[in-house]
Amino acid sequence: MSGDDGDGEPPTVLLTGFPGFLGVALVDRLLERGDGPIACLVQPMYRALAERRAAELAGPDDDRIRLYEGDITEPGLGLENSLAELEPVEELYHLAAIYDLAVDPEPAEAVNVRGTEHVLDVAEELAVDRFQYVSTCYVSGRYDGVFTEAHLREGQPFNNHYERTKYEAEVAVQERLADGLPATIYRPAITVGDSETGETEKYDGPYYLLRMLRSQPSWLSVTTSLPGAAGSELNVVPRDFVIDAIDHLSAREDTTGEVYQLCDPAPLSVPAFVDAVADAIGHRVLSVPGSKSVTRRLLDVAAARGVPAEPATLDYLDHPTRYACPNTRRALAGTGIECPPFESYVDVLVEFVRENPEVDDEAMS
Repeated sequence: MSGDDGDGEPPTVLLTGFPGFLGVALVDRLLERGDGPIACLVQPMYRALAERRAAELAGPDDDRIRLYEGDITEPGLGLENSLAELEPVEELYHLAAIYDLAVDPEPAEAVNVRGTEHVLDVAEELAVDRFQYVSTCYVSGRYDGVFTEAHLREGQPFNNHYERTKYEAEVAVQERLADGLPATIYRPAITVGDSETGETEKYDGPYYLLRMLRSQPSWLSVTTSLPGAAGSELNVVPRDFVIDAIDHLSAREDTTGEVYQLCDPAPLSVPAFVDAVADAIGHRVLSVPGSKSVTRRLLDVAAARGVPAEPATLDYLDHPTRYACPNTRRALAGTGIECPPFESYVDVLVEFVRENPEVDDEAMS
């Protein structure tokens, strides 16, 4: 059974971000390793979807997944009287956020910043033994140089409100960590579909490039090369690597108090990334030099005409930051968990896009 009216053992894990793309995969992994029962905080609008996902993961008559309707934007997560039922919770995973490069400031601050503060308050009220927080590498903003787990407050500018509010949220988590909250922070890079199946829930980020090229003739597809693109890296990781790493690291006591960047230690340059996508879809691609301002206006027009385009992604084609993950590499040494090179699974991503044209660029928050 899945629901907040179930009997049996009380939940020992609380997770936000279900039934989102990473949340579903992580709940599945936690069940495999015997954690739980797991209480999943679910917005009312996603209740039906959450029930379907819970039944798929645990079975219709299994109560290892308990759904609690609430909202991280509300104090106490909107749980009201249900919070008392969660007193046995020992571990809290916070994944819920707005993942949208073009998000407006108000919803980004409500969900990513104040929402994280509300989840932190609940973690302290429940006196959890572990707080597992999913941040992003892009708390770096447009930091000019190599950004590691040791970096955070560097006076960096930001590309958008998503980056800024995720930065502010991680600052809040690190402040609580410094005050004694037993927390671990994970910073995934740009996360795409599964490297084995290609599965994803939305086509955003690098998928805009893939879909834009596929919408053009295979004999000649055109894209823009921005000044500085040749020296910029596009750091992409598949979902299964992110989940494998969080699964392993979250189960270890010695990772408490640590920050882990889940990035590709050898990412492709932007031109090499475009070439890899072009090869996978079988298109001849011509990269035409252009300015960011002109290209942004062209993408605005293209998007208005229904072409898969998001002007906010342009900022990542001349991104000055390079990501290193020495802490993660030390912690995962000898485990067999490592980020595969993009070229090894780009064909799988492309095949999923071909077979699933109904997926779009929208997803739950």
